[in-house]
Amino acid sequence: MKDLANKTAFVTGAASGIGLGIATALAQAGAKVMLCDIEEAALDKAVQGLKRTNADVDGVKADVSLKTELDAAAKATLARFGKVHILVNNAGVGGAGPYGAWTDDDLAWTVGVNLMGVLWGIEIFGPLIESHGEGGHIVSTASIAGLLSRGSLPYNVTKYGVVAISEGLRMELAPRGVGVSVLCPGFIRTQIMTSRRNEPPRFDRPDRAALAKAEASELHQFVRQRVETGIDPLYVGELVREGIEEDRAYIFTDTEFEPYIEARFAAIKQGFDAIRGREPRR
Repeated sequence: MKDLANKTAFVTGAASGIGLGIATALAQAGAKVMLCDIEEAALDKAVQGLKRTNADVDGVKADVSLKTELDAAAKATLARFGKVHILVNNAGVGGAGPYGAWTDDDLAWTVGVNLMGVLWGIEIFGPLIESHGEGGHIVSTASIAGLLSRGSLPYNVTKYGVVAISEGLRMELAPRGVGVSVLCPGFIRTQIMTSRRNEPPRFDRPDRAALAKAEASELHQFVRQRVETGIDPLYVGELVREGIEEDRAYIFTDTEFEPYIEARFAAIKQGFDAIRGREPRR
């Protein structure tokens, strides 16, 4: 999609961070944007801020971990703009802790937002994008942790899943005129470290002692510091806009983790090399 002017985009997790950065970049390119978020006050503020720039935008509240709410958001988008050309599955949460600290509710919330929200977004909006025959694009936010898992966090599992569906969907939708990209950001200046502020009351939160222990860990403090000094989300939005216009399969925000991913691929190749020349038993 070389020309985004007058196209309609639906962006989840759009009230702040990467989502707002993407919504802003698309609006600046002339697209109409429906911002979607679970955090209503922040969503209203974001929408009003973009409207002051004369952008054609609106907002709809939805919990993407609930398919019914995402479906209602799609209907609201059609009612407001008539068509959808671009889907940005961006909503995400930090979620559950490492092995030994998992709980059923934490897993349900993390998987529900980070993975099921993406799958349902594709299921609901994909046919809408195909229906008008004008082409379109789907971007789903994974993480560099979707290509490099350095721990047992379910977050990483969900992001690997987002990469997998994006890679497969890209092959399937290309002949139908729909591009697919996966965004794999590094450390971006967002509110992901405080994502529990939006955890729905239907999920039981960890007890305060367990939560305090997790937040005091060396890893948590390191990640928090890197996020707080991370890349500007507006810059990420510009990269996503470019990725849509140029139909990039993978959208990265920096090269910090490239050597580690190359090392992972090298380890995978070693696994193949170990059996090279052997005849498999049939």
